[in-house]
Amino acid sequence: MPEVKKVVLAYSGGLDTSVILRWLIETYRCEVVAFCADLGQGDELVTVRDKAKKTGAGAVHIVDLRETFVRDFIFPMLRGAAVYEGSYLLGTSIARPLIAQAQVGVAREEKADAVAHGATGKGNDQVRFELTYAALAPDLKVIAPWREWELNSRSSLIEFARKHDIAVPVTAERPYSMDRNLFHISYEGGILEDPWAEPPDKMYLLTQSPEAAPDVSVYVEIEFEGGNPVAVDGVRLAPVALLERLNRVGAEHGIGRVDLVENRFVGMKSRGCYETPGGTILIAARRALESITLDREVLHLRDSLVPRYAEMIYYGFWFSPEREALQRFMDDCVKDVTGTVRLKLYKGNLVVAGRRSPRSLYRTDFATFEADTVYRQRDAEGFINLNALRLKIRALRDRRA
Repeated sequence: MPEVKKVVLAYSGGLDTSVILRWLIETYRCEVVAFCADLGQGDELVTVRDKAKKTGAGAVHIVDLRETFVRDFIFPMLRGAAVYEGSYLLGTSIARPLIAQAQVGVAREEKADAVAHGATGKGNDQVRFELTYAALAPDLKVIAPWREWELNSRSSLIEFARKHDIAVPVTAERPYSMDRNLFHISYEGGILEDPWAEPPDKMYLLTQSPEAAPDVSVYVEIEFEGGNPVAVDGVRLAPVALLERLNRVGAEHGIGRVDLVENRFVGMKSRGCYETPGGTILIAARRALESITLDREVLHLRDSLVPRYAEMIYYGFWFSPEREALQRFMDDCVKDVTGTVRLKLYKGNLVVAGRRSPRSLYRTDFATFEADTVYRQRDAEGFINLNALRLKIRALRDRRA
């Protein structure tokens, strides 16, 4: 066991990190500084400081990272159209590099010699945290209690917490492991470990169920400049306010629920449920605007790289040279994605109702089915013949065989 004098713990106030805080003090006989990133958890942060101090933290840092989170992490990710395995909008994945980056900053401020996190040895978060530590602070020792201690289950953690008079946030009514930020809420564990079991509607904290959503649709207009959303319904908004507004309208109309089984980086499959109302709206809106502003070959090339880009984020390689290089390409692709999209929201559904752009490549005079003077239909004959030539030659060869 390495000698540690002071460790900065990525602390949420949940079951795992509360137990870890006490365990670090008892096991390493060191000072523990609790660091909590405010990414938009809301009321969850109200009791964090007092709880950390009561559990034994020598100091508590709660850092407001909301604007940085949306502007410098979520928006770049959206410019890359990142969706992991076709469904997951990466709400947890994109938060971890920022948390770890800010945690390193607190460690420098506190002159700590170690950092610690509460990610389990089965999950993706341990990789995301530690790859960031390696990229930004390779000199700091890393403590991952789940890979060291013998508290190998949620029940053993609950018993430890009760023994040390630590409030337990997990109950029989809500036995889920949850992660919340401005972009999403995720749920894992409990009944969700059975992929055949339907998640109970009472589990969801953010969105209305589509069945309970209003019986009347609502239209929302989103304006983009250079690939970034800048206004909703004609009102220009800063990044956090914009996402919060879309979260509210999306949640009211049952937008953004996903139930999926994903492939974790460590090799196993895991079932999770997610609520990402604002993100779901932004993905759909940008897609609609890209359809009229992006060149065909640029769009197809970009889309071929999206799975790899999303994988980099999911695996935790945000601060890697390959992600940074690919980000420059993604950003260049969307420089003309400027304009407005109108969406209709109704009971969990998103329908594109209109799109317009001063940078549009859509030309009615070329695309019309009516008479035109700019397109010679006879030109298509030679185009088809040349593209068909290799197919004809192959067929002639096979006919002789």
